[in-house]
Amino acid sequence: MTRVAPAWRYGRPALVLLLAGLAVGVPLWLVAVTSAKPQAEAIKPNLDLPRHWQSAANYADAVGQGEMLRGFFNSLLVVVPSVVLVLLLGAGAAWVFARRKSKLVSAAYALCISGLLLPPAVITIVMELRQLGLANTRPGMIAVYTGMYLSTSIFFMTGFIRAIPMELEEAARIDGATPARIFWRIVLPLLRPVIATATIMVMLYAWSDVFYAFFVLGGGERATLPLNLYQVASAQLYLNNWHLVFAYVVVMSLPMVAVFLVGQRKIVSGITSGAVK
Repeated sequence: MTRVAPAWRYGRPALVLLLAGLAVGVPLWLVAVTSAKPQAEAIKPNLDLPRHWQSAANYADAVGQGEMLRGFFNSLLVVVPSVVLVLLLGAGAAWVFARRKSKLVSAAYALCISGLLLPPAVITIVMELRQLGLANTRPGMIAVYTGMYLSTSIFFMTGFIRAIPMELEEAARIDGATPARIFWRIVLPLLRPVIATATIMVMLYAWSDVFYAFFVLGGGERATLPLNLYQVASAQLYLNNWHLVFAYVVVMSLPMVAVFLVGQRKIVSGITSGAVK
């Protein structure tokens, strides 16, 4: 019995890592090797290495034929303002929820974080945007992303602010600081770990979104990178050209992979700070 316990102790993490590696590594390997194959080898995607490598040509065709530069700038014009609004609105709301104690504030907090559990109703969103004249526009898409991810931002930031000593804010008030000055000079700098986490999470989700972008933007000149790939594939430009589809996916994913690798420690520290504290 004493011999079995150590074996299971070390074998269980190894099993978990193996399963995680298979679940994540196999699809990544399939995408990577297929993006480097010529069309004849990529008609039926598999895990075999390419017999003839043509990575550069595939990536060049994906960028040129898929109009990736236009999609890249469209994604930036939607994702960056969404992240800024989520951070500012989430930090401001979280500060109020963390410092005010009343039944009305508690009810408002519960309503705000209910977005973590309740999925957005696409038909309702589209109808509201049409009534407001924001359908098929970037401001409408920004409003949708902001509303979708604001709950997550408020949840983590509220838990973090509650751990900040009130004495810091009280000392600033004694020195004559206004609430706005306290927020910008004290609260926001202390929220850096959670802000980094929220930034990375919102960027990862919004950058790869095609479902809501399809209903809100509708494609055309304002199509983001994932939506642009869908349009190109639907137009049969990439019909049976899996090597170009996967090359597009690889290039599209590179900015977010870089962001994740740089900020992965911030994600863990921000989540634990906001949820545990």
